[in-house]
Amino acid sequence: MALDVELAEVRDFLARHEPFSALPADVLAGLPRRMQLEYFRRGTEVIARGSENHHLYVLRSGAADVRDAQGTLVDRGEAGSSFGSITLTQGNPSTFSVTAIEDSLALLLPEDDFHALCREHPDVDAFYDAQRRSRMRGAVAELQVSSSGNAILKTTVRDLVGREVVSVPTTASVRAAAETMSEQGVSSLLVLDGERLVGILTDRDLRTRVLAAGVDPTVPVSEVMTRDPVTGSVEALAFEALLEMTSRRIHHLPVLDAAGRPAGIVTTTDLLRLEEANPVYLAGDVAKQPDVDGVARTASRLPRIVQALVEQDASADDIGRVVTAVGDAVERRIIRLAEDVLGPPPVPYCWMALGSRARLEQALATDQDHAMVIDDAVDEDGLAWFEDLAEWVTDGLVRCGYPRCTGDVMATNPRWRHPLSQWRRELSSWFAAPTPDAVLHSSIVFDMRPVHGDESLYTALQQHVLRTAPGARTFLTHLARQAASHEPPLGFFRGFVLEKAGEHEATLDIKRGGLLPVVELARVHALANGLPEVNTRARIEAARAAGVLGDELAGDLRDAFEFLGYVRLRHQSARVRAGLPTDNFVSPDDLSSFEKRHLREAFAIVRSAQQSLGRAYQTQFVS
Repeated sequence: MALDVELAEVRDFLARHEPFSALPADVLAGLPRRMQLEYFRRGTEVIARGSENHHLYVLRSGAADVRDAQGTLVDRGEAGSSFGSITLTQGNPSTFSVTAIEDSLALLLPEDDFHALCREHPDVDAFYDAQRRSRMRGAVAELQVSSSGNAILKTTVRDLVGREVVSVPTTASVRAAAETMSEQGVSSLLVLDGERLVGILTDRDLRTRVLAAGVDPTVPVSEVMTRDPVTGSVEALAFEALLEMTSRRIHHLPVLDAAGRPAGIVTTTDLLRLEEANPVYLAGDVAKQPDVDGVARTASRLPRIVQALVEQDASADDIGRVVTAVGDAVERRIIRLAEDVLGPPPVPYCWMALGSRARLEQALATDQDHAMVIDDAVDEDGLAWFEDLAEWVTDGLVRCGYPRCTGDVMATNPRWRHPLSQWRRELSSWFAAPTPDAVLHSSIVFDMRPVHGDESLYTALQQHVLRTAPGARTFLTHLARQAASHEPPLGFFRGFVLEKAGEHEATLDIKRGGLLPVVELARVHALANGLPEVNTRARIEAARAAGVLGDELAGDLRDAFEFLGYVRLRHQSARVRAGLPTDNFVSPDDLSSFEKRHLREAFAIVRSAQQSLGRAYQTQFVS
């Protein structure tokens, strides 16, 4: 009898708290028999981060704190709160810790009973699914924090010493030393006695101690050098060298290896050059280059900049904008160089970026996608000029590391180089008769952005699209079907579906299976509602503001897109660091358990959004 009373009290307690309050009476009555009661003293860990968990914890009394990997408080629960559902649905070990902050009693529901309850009662599953999804926002921040750092804090002096030691013996004349500096293009050199460093000679020494003092340039360099200079270690961090130089007010620091041998010289210019990791400097340098080779050399710094940005916790969205900005700078400079060679354009035109760069989402593993819209006043001779321009620019981009588009979506293809009126006719025909070819191409051209030239031509074309697309229901249905066709690589029981053969065997195509579907979903919503935004995050937010996407789904899609993009960038950064070509194929073996769990969640969010879009457009009836 006493046992029955105790079970009844537990039943009544559960009935007062979500999600159990929505259960049928008979299910609720049977639940306490499957639970056990456990006591936790204040300060005791209920669930330890990094440990296995196989129960759902429901606080009967007391209170507990939930903290993430950095010890940040993410939740505080009182009686009726649940813990442990994340590991039960996402897998062990736990990425959060749960600690009793008062003496507490908890009801423990075994893992198998929890899963059975979720399968049989959708409201319970939805409750814990919402709890699971809310963690996605924290997941992105935690992943980014895990690789914190700053360029000057992580760069060693060895990284700055980029050339062999430039030196002369103590017996060399001042003239010979000056000639060596001129030939080697350096502002200083080391003076050696055998292998031992005894002095340093700088440009300033030549000016003040030789020219201004009227010293005969045939005297030995040892008479005018700075003797026994301050030195640093080649293994020191860059900021340590900078502190040493600023505190002593010197501009050149000889550095020695572990054996005490000269390894080179670090200058204040070298340290300031760390600012080249700032894309503003890189884009500015691109714009100054006198030829394509110079643009190519400058643009080659981009992968290292992306690597630094990943290590400095920049978001995937921010890094995409950086890579895009550099790509724009490269393209604009090459177009201007082409115009210098070919002469001024015969009529106004606008060069447009398409695809990921138009969306400000360009990554490292990318090819060219561009088009031209030309003023209707162009004649046959003018069209020939624009053909030459397209070839010149496309070839230049190849030399700068941007390969030709395998689908030939480039201004070199006449299909992507039209006068404005022809563009309007072409796009109208796509809306009216959505052939598979038209749908495929439209997925690229509807992501467009002006890069160079007369932007009014782009604006006229964009306005035509925004006016026409919302009424093209059949076309939008085909576009929605395409958006749902890229299956996230998630199989039964939330296992990953890997590439089965070829050079990318046993990897995940994170672009095709994760990022691309979100891009296409956002595009459909933008076109269907005449929204002018092109960036995917901006399209999701605009669709939410227009009432097309619910707040929760919009937030989930935005966070999933950021998480997928960040995992891809970390993968690409690792390949840059290893000297390998960048791609979109991520090996699960290279992912932490944290990344795997949240990658599964991101893929599940994408799949759910695809299903919702398919229902809205009834894509199952489209062939």
